[in-house]
Order: sequence, then structure tokens, then C-alpha cells
Amino acid sequence: MTGGRPGDWLRPRRADIAAEQILDAAAQLFVERGVANTGMGDVAKAAGCSRATLYRYFPNRQTLRIAFVHREARRVAAAVAEQARDITDPNERIVTVMLAALREVRADPALITWFTAGDAGIANEIGQSSEVIEAIAAGLLPPTTDPERSRLARWLARIIMSLLTAPGRDDADERAMLEQFVAPVVTGSFAN
Repeated sequence: MTGGRPGDWLRPRRADIAAEQILDAAAQLFVERGVANTGMGDVAKAAGCSRATLYRYFPNRQTLRIAFVHREARRVAAAVAEQARDITDPNERIVTVMLAALREVRADPALITWFTAGDAGIANEIGQSSEVIEAIAAGLLPPTTDPERSRLARWLARIIMSLLTAPGRDDADERAMLEQFVAPVVTGSFAN
């Protein structure tokens, strides 16, 4: 072993585990109290760590929220990509990706709480300013060299957030809206 003390090689992994435990505790509190009503002291207590430890990983509440959203966005994106993996029709792929994202978020109590009346503004703020979410959304689009890809990805993220805060009448209604209004615009932008 070169440099450092014995066991130092474990440090980054241990830090990752601690951060994950803190985010897991935050997730439970988001469900119980809502996102806006979850404070850093609450998270530290639920995670079984001191506030100093919590602040070492997440300097403020916004950083904690962003870390949680990014972690969950990656998880949702992986599940969505798997569901759309074999779909070659561009219109069906867009519809499938968007409906799968809606289902994944709605099925997770720690995620859907972000889209309730009191917390939707927090989700919108993070979702629209996050390069991670934009990159994930762009990665789910059909391949293209279109320079407007990131703008399109942000627009799709807005549509998903809109449907999470103001759902369609039912699954069939949401599918019909996506098929009629969204998929043609998205795939048409790639045809140019």
C-alpha cells in the first residue's frame, strides 16, 4: 500500500454509504412531513448522526434536496430506459418513456410527495435548473445531432412535471395527450 494510513482506501466508499443513509432518512421524512417541512435537524436525527456530520455531507437544505433529486432521477431514468430499450418506433418510444417516468415517480411515495400542492414549487425549481435532469432527459430521446436537444429535454421534463402536479383524467387520457400533442412535436424535431 502506498501513501496514507491502512484503511484509507475505504474512506470514499464509507462516505458514499453515509451520504446514502442520510438521503434515505430524508426520503422517509419527505413522505412523513413533506419536502418543505423537513429540516436539517430532523434529517440528522432520523439518520442517527450529528448535525455537524450532516452538514459535512450536505452544507444546506437545498444541497440535500438536490442530491436526493439527482439520485432518484438517475434511478428512475435507468428503470425508464430499461422499459423503452427495445422500442424502435420514435413516437412510441417518446410516449413509453414519458408514461414510464410518470409511473415510476407515482409509485414511489418519497418522489410523489414532491408534487403535492405544498412541495411542487421546490420540485419545479430543482427540475428546471438541474443539468443532471436535463442530461438524463436528453439521454432518453432518440439519437440526434440537433443543437436544440437540451431545450427539448427541458421541455419534456416540464411536461412530465406538469402531469405529475396536474394529472390527466386517467392513464388513457395521458397516453392520448402524449401521442397527439407531444410525440409528433418531438419526433418531428428530429426529422428536420
